[in-house]
Amino acid sequence: MKYTTVKPFIKWAGGKSQLLNEIRAKYPDKIDKYCEPFVGGGAVLLDVLANCHPKEVLINDINAELVNTYMQIKNNVDELVNLLSDMQESFWAKSDADRKVMYIAKRKRFNDLKVNGDDQVNLEKAVLFIFLNKTCFNGLYRVNSKGLFNVPMGAYKNPPICDAENLRLISKLLQNVQVKCGDYSECAEFIDKNTFVYIDPPYRPLTATASFTSYSENEFGDKQQIELGKFIDDITAAGAKVVASNSDPKNSDTGDDFFDDLYSSYSISRVSAKRMINSKASNRGSINELLICNF
Repeated sequence: MKYTTVKPFIKWAGGKSQLLNEIRAKYPDKIDKYCEPFVGGGAVLLDVLANCHPKEVLINDINAELVNTYMQIKNNVDELVNLLSDMQESFWAKSDADRKVMYIAKRKRFNDLKVNGDDQVNLEKAVLFIFLNKTCFNGLYRVNSKGLFNVPMGAYKNPPICDAENLRLISKLLQNVQVKCGDYSECAEFIDKNTFVYIDPPYRPLTATASFTSYSENEFGDKQQIELGKFIDDITAAGAKVVASNSDPKNSDTGDDFFDDLYSSYSISRVSAKRMINSKASNRGSINELLICNF
């Protein structure tokens, strides 16, 4: 089968664009109903929508600003594109010093709206979310303990802030997709024996220092990984077909069997991936990731 590839609208830590071929090899023959409880950048979602044409789709993420951006692309793409295009033109025309001033002002505005905004500012928040993702250091989304976005500006010549054609294509693909913001467990009532579920949670850090402050204010440690394993057991018992991704602890400790033990009743594949987001370019080498499959 020849696949159509659709580019995610943001760069996201742990994004799956580079692993699509390995994940596609795990797709069931037919996907009528699809669920992604941790949608993130949506590389697998967009691949499934463009190539498998499921009739019912639910996506979810705990990051409210990310979910809002999906909703704005789905429902208000023309206004979003116009505002992003103006912002791109303004940013590109500035000197490096003035770009930094603009970036810091937009970051402050985004955080103000994140804390104090209401539904009236959702479109502006989505525009700022994409702008910051395209112009911040390494496309990183990181918040501090108060939930405020705190990534510095990146050093790009003319970052592509507004990819109008791609945003409009994604908007079309999202039209029949149900979008939720909340804990992954809330997807359980949607999932049944006809559902294919792709699960891409926050990864377990490979070392004690590898976990930068995360994409939301919510911790996802070993306790949460074990709870997720129970969720996968439950939806497996309901008959769903599941593929899940995670880090491979054996990259840093060959004796660490955490996921081998947690998912001992499932098929576990180790696939090679590049670390795309790291503060040091020298640390963006190939490592193994896990693909866990229940069928």
